[in-house]
Amino acid sequence: MQQMRSSVSSAATKTEKPLHLYAHKRTNVKLSPCQESALHILEGESNVFLTGEAGTGKSYLLNTYLHGKSTKHYPIVASTGAAAILVGGRTFHSFFGLGILEGGMENTVQRALKNKKLMHRLFDADCVVIDEVSMLSGTVLATAERIAQEARDSDAPWGGLRIIAVGDFAQLPPIEANAEGKEWAFLHDVWERSRFHSILLTTVVRTQDQEYLDLLRAVRTGEMHPAVDAYMERKVLSESEDFEGTRLYPHRASVDAFNLKKLRELEGKLWEFETLYTGTKSNVEILKKKAPIPETLLLKKGAIVMIRRNDISHSEDQMLYVNGSLGYVREISQEELKIDLFTGRTVTLTKQYFELFNGDGKGVAQAENFPVNLAWASTIHKAQGATLDRVLVHLESLWEPGQAYVALSRTRSGDDLYIQGWSAESIIVEPLVKEFYERMGRGV
Repeated sequence: MQQMRSSVSSAATKTEKPLHLYAHKRTNVKLSPCQESALHILEGESNVFLTGEAGTGKSYLLNTYLHGKSTKHYPIVASTGAAAILVGGRTFHSFFGLGILEGGMENTVQRALKNKKLMHRLFDADCVVIDEVSMLSGTVLATAERIAQEARDSDAPWGGLRIIAVGDFAQLPPIEANAEGKEWAFLHDVWERSRFHSILLTTVVRTQDQEYLDLLRAVRTGEMHPAVDAYMERKVLSESEDFEGTRLYPHRASVDAFNLKKLRELEGKLWEFETLYTGTKSNVEILKKKAPIPETLLLKKGAIVMIRRNDISHSEDQMLYVNGSLGYVREISQEELKIDLFTGRTVTLTKQYFELFNGDGKGVAQAENFPVNLAWASTIHKAQGATLDRVLVHLESLWEPGQAYVALSRTRSGDDLYIQGWSAESIIVEPLVKEFYERMGRGV
């Protein structure tokens, strides 16, 4: 990586010396030995691929590393619009000026070279953090690399721009596909060129439930055995049994229908909160599709809701709630909601903003409403990245590798996991992903 940085500095000189290390304090940070070792690597200069099974603290570790660093020099980009809005970042496509790759790689690169703002932000950046990298195809990564090389006037990998890629290829796969199927990024030449120092977090910090961990590791690898089958069967809940928590469905239609059905069953006043949007029409339309809150939030006292924001008023190890926390609506007014969390705490929420950023990091649209949605049910895709308090997983008609693993790994303990409608066909594992992690030397 030193060679990469030298090639950049010899090609051009920035008018302002970049700050590679920012003075900052990390207080009340508790890291596992595994995370401590990983943080040492992150604080080096190599390109990094940070991965690990669900619950190993990838996001917490990354936030610790980025604390105090400028978003100009350390921009965070996400593979999807929904993920970008939740992390307060930009999409990978907008940051690198990719659009939808109209006309293929070469035409996309030539269009990007005409964007002076894009060229400047890529030259100013020291390191780009890519969240949920597993959902980006190899072609998308390679096109972004070409653009970075042109912007930084260097033929070094990524033009000498440092890359920290974060994600788990055993979870949801790339959105784009080619004639042969999913175009996994790790199969493309760009992955080898990037010379990632792979960090595989192995210590699960979310749960100490060993039987639950054994289940997740079996589902992750597709190596089901009688003990895992028996565990799954014990977790099956019949349709007649009561369940209070969030149901995870593969299809959005099932989610919407179930949430509205449960809301209608509640007595009392129906409250309607229209989300207030600001920005240009086109950007607002994008935000409506990507934001984790609905255009109209319907609530009644007693409704189960999911909070879609982390508590920013406390340090990470003292947060009252996180993205995915569940609770009952206790009181409703135009100004605030009181929610009795499943954890036993009561929190008060006011309306908050969800923002859409363009490639330059400028906010181009905002959505203001209470940061909650009805949570009797959610889609598996929207639950990725969330930690749910109690979940009932519908493992029927799944079609994506990693979909069952994402659904089953949303809770902190097997005590909070219930299942409906599962079979061996529900567990889909991509052999290429399994081989990729085995080549890492530690297995999946």
